[in-house]
Formats: sequence, structure tokens, C-alpha cells
Amino acid sequence: MTQSLRAYLDFTIETAWQAGQLTLGYFQTGLRPDFKADESPVTVADREAEKLIRSRIEKHYPGHAIIGEEFGNQENTAGSSHRWLIDPIDGTRSFVRGVPLYGILIGLEIDGQCQVGVAHFPALGEMVAAATGEGCWWNGRRARVSGVERLSQAIVTHYDAASFDKYGKAAAWERLKQTAGYRAGWCDAYGYALVATGRVDLMLDPVMHAWDGGPFPPILAEAGGYFGDWRGRTTIYGGEGMATSQTLLPEVLRILNDEQ
Repeated sequence: MTQSLRAYLDFTIETAWQAGQLTLGYFQTGLRPDFKADESPVTVADREAEKLIRSRIEKHYPGHAIIGEEFGNQENTAGSSHRWLIDPIDGTRSFVRGVPLYGILIGLEIDGQCQVGVAHFPALGEMVAAATGEGCWWNGRRARVSGVERLSQAIVTHYDAASFDKYGKAAAWERLKQTAGYRAGWCDAYGYALVATGRVDLMLDPVMHAWDGGPFPPILAEAGGYFGDWRGRTTIYGGEGMATSQTLLPEVLRILNDEQ
């Protein structure tokens, strides 16, 4: 299993890098987005990057299932237990405005468990990659979550601040704000990479699709941390996302869930 996961990880790293190079050809060129039904932006770069990723998966792993943000679900055709999750540009608003925090996200589920994940930030020249049992790597060096022991000393980052109200998480966010040492924003997927590499201590996302979280369970687990929902379940299907260290996790869960 370890050898096969290493091969999948190598493939995913190369695929994410190629997709990142494609997006850089459009970055800071004045590209104008279209808008989806939910008013979220999408560009030709999103679509072309997902096409590139899908074509590589279909060539190297025919029959594997695929879930992608822009082109939906492709069921497996050979009874495969493998499913790829793709977000070709996470942080399209950042991408469109020329902010270099956008990322290419690719994850691989095997038998329902996320086992391989790569988060590539091409405009920053950063890649965080992991596979179960293979460690978490940040530009070729071992990545670990921080050693901060109390939330009062922690740096917290988050998705759009207004989303806490919009998705019914305002009270939980208010409780956490009162305890956290510092609160930063404008992160999208980059916040999860920051947690995995020990540069911040907690990332919160009150709304999340599966493709937004695909790479992060193995990335955070191999970095010694946690990725999952706000109730402590390691999942990409909870409709929300959170990453932190195992040290801070109990305190964070108590505050978010208003437990005494």
C-alpha cells in the first residue's frame, strides 16, 4: 500500500504543478470572470486547469471516479474504489484580483478515506503534499503543525468573515474570537496550508464543499494535526472545515460547540 500511495503522490504533485503553470499564464492579466448561479466567480483558467487535471487522471488511471468543482461527477467505470477530488482554482476571487493566495487542490479517496493530497499555490511557489504513512512535505521539507498550547496564544485565520453570520455560525465565531490571540483573514485553502506548516494555529471555514477539502485530511494528519468538521469528525463531507493541532483541538471544540 505504501508504495502505491507514493506513486499516487508523485503523480498528484506533477499534475498539480502542471495545472499551476497553466493558471499562471492567466494570472494578473486582467482576466474577467463569469458568475455561477450562486454568484461565485469562475474563469477560463478554472475550466482549463480542471480539464488538464481530469485528462491526466483519465490517461493514467482510467476507471477512477472524479469529482470536480467545474465539471461535476464522473463515476468509475471499472468498480474502482478510488475517487479523485479536484478544485482547479480554490480562491478564484483572489486569482481574479491578482492576489497570490489561490491554490490548486487535488485529493484521492481510497475506500472512502482521503489518502493522498496536494495543495499547490503557484503564484507563491509553495506546495504542501502528503500521503498516508509518507509524511507531509512543504516544498520538499517535512511539515509539522505548531506547538502552541493555548488558544489565547494562537493565530486564527478564516474564510470571509460575513460567512459566519450567513451560515449560522456567528455565535460560535464570537466565542472563539474572544479567546483567540490573533485573528487574520483572506485565506481560502491557504489557511489550511498555513496550519499544516505551523505558521498559524487554527483555520475555520463555516461552509465547504468536498472538493475544497479533498487534500487536507492526509496533509493535516501527516503534519500531526486535525482536519474535519466543527464537531471533531475527520471528514470532507461535513459542509464546513477546520484545521488545527491535536493539542488545541479539545479547547477549540469546546468553544465552538459551547461546551462547559
